[in-house]
Amino acid sequence: MLSAPPRPWQHEFYPCIQCGMCGGSCPLGHAMDYTPRRVIHLAREGLLDDVLRSTTPWLCVSCYTCTARCPGDLKITDVLFPALRDAAMAAGVQPPPEMKKALDNTYRYGNPFGEGVRKRLEWTRAAGVPVPVISQVKRPVDVLWIVECYPSFHPRNQRQAQALARLLHALGVDFAVLGPEEHCIGDCERLAGEHGLFESLVEYNAGLLDRYEYGEIVTGDPHAMNSLKRVYPGLGHRYPVSHYVEFLARRLEALRPLLRTPINAKVTYHDNCCLGRICGIYDAPRNLLRAIPGVTFVEMPFSREISLCCGGGGGGMWLDTMIWQTAHERLSDRRIAHALASGAEILAVSCPFETSRFEDALKSTGNEGRLVVRDILELLDESMAPASEVHT
Repeated sequence: MLSAPPRPWQHEFYPCIQCGMCGGSCPLGHAMDYTPRRVIHLAREGLLDDVLRSTTPWLCVSCYTCTARCPGDLKITDVLFPALRDAAMAAGVQPPPEMKKALDNTYRYGNPFGEGVRKRLEWTRAAGVPVPVISQVKRPVDVLWIVECYPSFHPRNQRQAQALARLLHALGVDFAVLGPEEHCIGDCERLAGEHGLFESLVEYNAGLLDRYEYGEIVTGDPHAMNSLKRVYPGLGHRYPVSHYVEFLARRLEALRPLLRTPINAKVTYHDNCCLGRICGIYDAPRNLLRAIPGVTFVEMPFSREISLCCGGGGGGMWLDTMIWQTAHERLSDRRIAHALASGAEILAVSCPFETSRFEDALKSTGNEGRLVVRDILELLDESMAPASEVHT
């Protein structure tokens, strides 16, 4: 039997009033064998055997919609689904193959791609500006930039890292990166249910971050910010951290004169779950986009607090095949329809998962060529570049 006596986490859900708000809000609830409300009921009764054998634990993409709408403030995203995944794996249920590979790679190499530490800085070769490594500068810096794994290794996301390097350089920011020493912060690993792996990443990262002197941490990965801001402090590690949209928005008056090349297009913005629903950061990305000359900003359906998830969070990047086989759709496909409905020509994002997800969705839905996907960093960088170098 996979079920067991109530575990400590199950007691957190005794106050649940069984209103069903979580299941009704979940963008993939219709595809689950057991809705979150039903899972909570069975967990309180200690009857999780069938739940753990089902695909339900692996269909959560950590969009935090259930958490944001729960009248009892229950931690459905942060506690319930990671605990279900952990219990399933402890009972011998293997995660979907893509997720298992990513987790195994992170165990071995500190990143889900399975790349060696020497490749962490390969993206800097095309940055066009110096990218200091903090272990080499051997002095305090104002900003420690945590690049994270996708901008470091994924070819599409490397362009975002290069754009941020140029922006920091143009603003005269005293920054440095961790380079070969950097490991994944671990937010997706935590939400994937790999508590042991997450704890080892926290131990490594805390030791690394405490070794150097810096004024603040900046990252382009909302998931990394989510863990550093909300989870690491509960484990005794507090750091001054912000996402690049906050960091750059605070410097908008210095940035604005650098944006000389117009981008004459209608632009809409996708609110990612960590920046939006969890941290309430809605205005900063919009202010950056409106500062770009030529941009006409338009909102897409389901924006801000009710934005639909791209489907990549909480390990969703490694669950696409299983979700497609189970739900017969991807949330990124549905979100592309929202962007097209806005009449925009450019879909702006602020998370490294989203560029490739939405570009793939444009192809899979037969809409390639109708919309361009750009990170806000790329748009700002293009506006700083000579007009002859701008490609939208």
